[in-house]
Amino acid sequence: MTVTAVEAPERPAHRDPNVLRWLGAYTASMIGDSVYFMALAWAAARTGSASGTGLVLAAGSIPRALLMLGGGVLADRLGPRRVVIGSDAARAVLVLVLAAILVLTAPTVGVLLVVALLFGAVDALFLPAVGALPPRISTPGQLARIQGLRALAARGSSIIGAPMGGVAVATGGPSLAFAAAGVLFALSLPLLLSLRIRPLVEPETSGDAAVAAKAPNAWHDLVGGLRYIRRHRLLGPLMLVIALSELGFVGPLNLGLILLSEQRGWGASGMGWIVAGFAAGAAGSALLLAVRGRVPRAGLVMSLMALVGAVGIAALAQVPTVALAAAVAAFVGLTAGLAGALCGALVQTAADPAYLGRVTSVSTFFTYALIPLSYPVTGAAIALWGTGPVYAVSAAVCASGGAMGLALTALRRAELPR
Repeated sequence: MTVTAVEAPERPAHRDPNVLRWLGAYTASMIGDSVYFMALAWAAARTGSASGTGLVLAAGSIPRALLMLGGGVLADRLGPRRVVIGSDAARAVLVLVLAAILVLTAPTVGVLLVVALLFGAVDALFLPAVGALPPRISTPGQLARIQGLRALAARGSSIIGAPMGGVAVATGGPSLAFAAAGVLFALSLPLLLSLRIRPLVEPETSGDAAVAAKAPNAWHDLVGGLRYIRRHRLLGPLMLVIALSELGFVGPLNLGLILLSEQRGWGASGMGWIVAGFAAGAAGSALLLAVRGRVPRAGLVMSLMALVGAVGIAALAQVPTVALAAAVAAFVGLTAGLAGALCGALVQTAADPAYLGRVTSVSTFFTYALIPLSYPVTGAAIALWGTGPVYAVSAAVCASGGAMGLALTALRRAELPR
């Protein structure tokens, strides 16, 4: 009698202790980020210099933009877990030292500027590495679910972190808030150290990856990674979709929303309801992916959601009431959140393991480093033409990303692993 071995069913990501350890570490780090920025803002404000405060708050974006792509190279050379552990440890030490300094003396612009620059430099290493970790802790079939869990953690961290930072500042000043952020960064370390890293299966077309792994220096690694993305039939177009979507989305939904609320007389409370609507929609899309896991015809769904979400962005500037604006924002959050999570999962499953850190650094660069430069353009355009035309143009930019996905066969037919 022949006994046929039955393969054990794949464990869902939300029931995998390894994934949950990563999720706990990621959540602690994200809450620490929120508390840190709250503490930095208040400490800078207490220096009494308005120009110095603005300089301190903007300083971290400079090294983040300059070093982000190098962070991806480092993640590929050393491994993403090692880079994430090192950067979280460095952030913990940095903000705890600052907390101790502020106990002994009042904050100065110079000290806070140095900390902001160093923190931004470490962030440039952390962000690509943490984005490259999911394929190393679970199976390819669970990556969409992990993207949903990650988005839920990011939303929850924003909700928890800002009030936590505010309470810490109100109770013990910026020093207590910095100390709380340092403890949160430190809490992620034992969870990261306990992660089991899976060996990644190299694709059949990964011959170039072996050559890339032997590149003589980091510069060759970076150039090789960019060349790999440009030549890849799926990753190159996906990076363009990410760039167009972020470019059309970030300005109107951040700076533009402030100006829209001011022009309509909705005030800060009205804006708060609109932001809450967007957050609820984004959380809904994250929960959908976290529970459902794989979405069939992921490339097609991603492209359609980008197109539909663009319609919502254009409509946001035309609705007459806060309630309708919040409902439209929830719709935008749902569609854009689903498109973004599917795009992230497709990037991670399409990338050769040898290039995963560099690929992640390029996609992260558009979100965290390049796109915030659109804020001055958005503000100047709204001052000249008003919110309606600017939102319409932004929606068209977002829609072009979705249209590209539908027009290109490789994107339209892209699937996530089963």
